[in-house]
Amino acid sequence: MEKSNFSHIVAWVDLKNLGFYKDLFTFLNWAVLYDDPNMLGVGDENGGSLWFGAPLKDHANDYDGKGVNHIGIGVKKQEDVDATVEYLAKRGIPALFETPRHRPEFSGTDSTYYQVMFESPDRLLLEVVYTGPKSA
Repeated sequence: MEKSNFSHIVAWVDLKNLGFYKDLFTFLNWAVLYDDPNMLGVGDENGGSLWFGAPLKDHANDYDGKGVNHIGIGVKKQEDVDATVEYLAKRGIPALFETPRHRPEFSGTDSTYYQVMFESPDRLLLEVVYTGPKSA
């Protein structure tokens, strides 16, 4: 088999929250691939995509239970994490787990893992993270 790559993730959400995801991923400079009242698709610069649509069952998400814990979005600069924190604060979305913060346990001596964690209106846990040289 030739080398594979990440393709996509589909998340079921309340359709009234599609605007939240569209605005967030537009802020993060993802392309809108598909947008109608029942489905939103956004794509990154490497061809990966996230799709948000209506659930088939009424079930509350619990990121601490079995299943996906969180979706991590990588950014190119440490300052991009801080800009995301500001973006979220203006919308009343709190940062979780004492973030933003550096996580030395996830990085080497010459780099950093700097993250913010937050919940979407559908209780999807999201992370925006920078990995690379630590800014002053």
